[in-house]
Amino acid sequence: MTLPARLVTLGWDDRFAREFQHYAAAGLVPGRVVAEHQHIYRVSTDEAEMLVRVAGRARHRWRARDAFPAVGDWVALRLAAHDRTPLIEGVLPRRSHFSRKAAGRVIEQQVLAANVDTVFLVSGLDHDFNTRRIERYLVTAWAGGAAPVVVLNKADRCDDIDARLRDVEAIAPGVPIVVTSAGRGDGLEKLRSHVRPRRTVAFLGSSGVGKSTLINRLLGEARQATREVRASDQRGRHTTTHRELIAVPGGGLLIDTPGMRELQLWEGDGALEAAFPDIEALATDCHFTDCRHDREPRCAVKQAVADGRLPAVRLAQYQKLRRP
Repeated sequence: MTLPARLVTLGWDDRFAREFQHYAAAGLVPGRVVAEHQHIYRVSTDEAEMLVRVAGRARHRWRARDAFPAVGDWVALRLAAHDRTPLIEGVLPRRSHFSRKAAGRVIEQQVLAANVDTVFLVSGLDHDFNTRRIERYLVTAWAGGAAPVVVLNKADRCDDIDARLRDVEAIAPGVPIVVTSAGRGDGLEKLRSHVRPRRTVAFLGSSGVGKSTLINRLLGEARQATREVRASDQRGRHTTTHRELIAVPGGGLLIDTPGMRELQLWEGDGALEAAFPDIEALATDCHFTDCRHDREPRCAVKQAVADGRLPAVRLAQYQKLRRP
């Protein structure tokens, strides 16, 4: 099967092509969502990039918010004649995604990005540094099926990088960690080693941690707007206001996301366990198989805290993330 060259650079492969066959039989064409703006999508096809909308019958069929297209999704388009807007009639199954709980009274899953291979979890080595937040981001990455890479940016503003590295290694065993300084350009080659042709990398992190500056460095141009953090409290200000898929010169794709300080997790099966392997290992010795490590007797996890083998703050964060 010969694959369209332009789509291949966007991550199209034989598996996506097979999944698209029934859409192709109906006269639809494939495209990847590269940006989303209030129910209008920018989609890249083999021929061009275009603005599209969701077809009315698809909108009626997709009741849940997470069923609608997200940046990174592969969609089935019906091209229209006479300059009419093309319509999305289908979304291919996602291989991975990461989500949060959408704002509002109704609890809904909001997909932030789809078909992501790697997630750069960016944290500043200044006042933004927070291991609890990094843990939350790790859970999000694992829940969606993407491989996490912790990026510790602003190395030029940290006096003890080794201590910060030890802190992160303790909560993310086996996860790659890259130390960078977007301002000085330090650590970029190591970061680039995780950006490969036809592979998609999403950036996740608080406002002001340097996501947009890192993306500009990887692109070799000032593509993304950047702003300084407030001097008073080192808190960031939003510069990215929407999610966007960007092609990297030489291959690879990046998804920038608006900064989020508190991520409301949408939990996935096994994600919490993957983020806390030390607690899961201890839990095998609990008396009750459904022990929540709270008030149950003969709890091996609580005993490990009492013995000093497990930090109390580690268990507290686990319990906080586990609560509905």
